[in-house]
Amino acid sequence: MKNIAVFNHKGGVAKTTMTFHLGWMLAVLGKRVMVVDCDPQCNLTGVFLGEIEGEDYPFESESAQKPLNIRDAVRPAFESRPYMIEPVGIFESPKQPGLFLLPGHVGLSEYESQLAVSHELSNTLSALQNIPGALHHAITITAAKNKIDFVLIDMSPSLGAINQNLLMTSDAFIIPMAPDLFSAMALRSLAKTLPKWAEWGKKAASNATLKSADYPFPDVTPKYLGSTVNNFRKRARNNEEAKPTVAFQRWFDRLAEARATDLITALDASHMLLPRQSYEAAGADLNKFLMEIGSLDGLIATAQELAKPVFAIDLNMDTDFRGTVGETYQIKINDVRQGFRLGAKRVIALTDTF
Repeated sequence: MKNIAVFNHKGGVAKTTMTFHLGWMLAVLGKRVMVVDCDPQCNLTGVFLGEIEGEDYPFESESAQKPLNIRDAVRPAFESRPYMIEPVGIFESPKQPGLFLLPGHVGLSEYESQLAVSHELSNTLSALQNIPGALHHAITITAAKNKIDFVLIDMSPSLGAINQNLLMTSDAFIIPMAPDLFSAMALRSLAKTLPKWAEWGKKAASNATLKSADYPFPDVTPKYLGSTVNNFRKRARNNEEAKPTVAFQRWFDRLAEARATDLITALDASHMLLPRQSYEAAGADLNKFLMEIGSLDGLIATAQELAKPVFAIDLNMDTDFRGTVGETYQIKINDVRQGFRLGAKRVIALTDTF
């Protein structure tokens, strides 16, 4: 089982869309995939379900020892309950076999400050020793019970303790971006933050108190699989393959510069990169994007209503789009499918190396 965090502290970079689409495509390719909603906004849970019928949240846990969401799963550790963390009852997509959801809960954010305190004091206060490893333990035992090949974790846009914990207990991570100024700024910010998190993770993994906890903090250094760029416009010129428009290409170049001069250098120094030959063998050049997914336009609203990714939309069965509009959308659907299929194959190839 490979545990992959999808993270960027900048909002609006399509983290949830990326997680859902990539998870679906991995399932199409024959993998058993569990997507985990660790963003208290629960957008991934909403996307997975489409329209939620009724006024009650369908994943509220009726029994404290039979959790149906991520918040209730870790409650024994955070609230010192007299029972152990149990696997979560996950939800399989009725439209894509092999794709499962570990639902989110808005109450997960209530544990943020407590987790931050435990990160600092768990080595001196034994009462906190079970908290730092709780999220990882809940996700891992749930994945193991369901024979999951890939776990994809959707995270909130913040540099808080929950995200720090989730990323530093993952096997790997992907950084989604948008072609704009603030994504370039975010990359330079992450180049400063991630090495600090990595250093903290090493200390936590070697801490004797956390090693002896009921939910031990794992000894792992997450590896960078690549970055993705989403939501840009392409244009074909002179019968050549469609490429980003001139305006967007300028931001592609700025992102590439920030990635090469700041992020990759920092990750290399913190041992958060795979061997260079692993990227080359997987066709995932570090100097390029893991995936380039253009603008989804009006298709994303349709996809959300259907609880499907854009590339799984059947225009004839699912929509009223016909004629020129339908032809234009079909080209886009095919392009998105090709992008995610290529990206999923690269993820499989990269994670096969460790």
